[in-house]
Amino acid sequence: MSTAVITGASKGLGRALAAGLARQGWDLVLGARTEDVLRESAREAGAYGTRVVAVPGDVTDAGHRAALVAAAAGLGGLDLLVSNASALGAEPLVRLESLPVAGLRAALETNTVAALGLVQEALPLLRRSAAGAVVVVSSDAAAEAYPQWGGYGASKAALDQLAAVLAVEEPWLRVWSVDPGDMRTDLYAAAVPDDDDPRPEPRSVVPGFLALVGRRPVSGRYSAPALLETR
Repeated sequence: MSTAVITGASKGLGRALAAGLARQGWDLVLGARTEDVLRESAREAGAYGTRVVAVPGDVTDAGHRAALVAAAAGLGGLDLLVSNASALGAEPLVRLESLPVAGLRAALETNTVAALGLVQEALPLLRRSAAGAVVVVSSDAAAEAYPQWGGYGASKAALDQLAAVLAVEEPWLRVWSVDPGDMRTDLYAAAVPDDDDPRPEPRSVVPGFLALVGRRPVSGRYSAPALLETR
């Protein structure tokens, strides 16, 4: 049985991806800060009959990262690590001239530093897997210059680079940076609260992530919408 760790798994993309993987028979370790909502997500995924462990906590806390990996070890190992937890740096988003430096630090700490810390914690288990893989959830803001998205985009661009270097340093792993595209999530609503344009639900891009995990293409940066077109 394959096992995955997913951060930011209480709602949005993390919750939808947990359900998608559970449907395919994956055992799961789910992490997020809000315990009651996380346990709802775990119950939803557990309805498919796989083992699901909820580990509440903040991914910026080294103890929480260690607990996530220890829970995976308790399930028998780790085959897939999904770094999905994200922070904006300012809610709503603001221009760089107004972005608090502390906000940028917070975005970097959650989106980049914590993701690296979790990889470091998980590498011993991932190296033992016959099909070890890491997914970091990126954004088009990492590659495009959108007004007000500078701090968040910078943190995701740094995450992309870490993923690219990890793929070179750990050639036996698959390391994928995935841009999920626009989605209707609480994170986006907090970022741009006045934007009422319709956006797809997170579950709509899950088949693209599942196709990536199933096909195991070379390490690199992918778009979930593009994966949906080629699956």
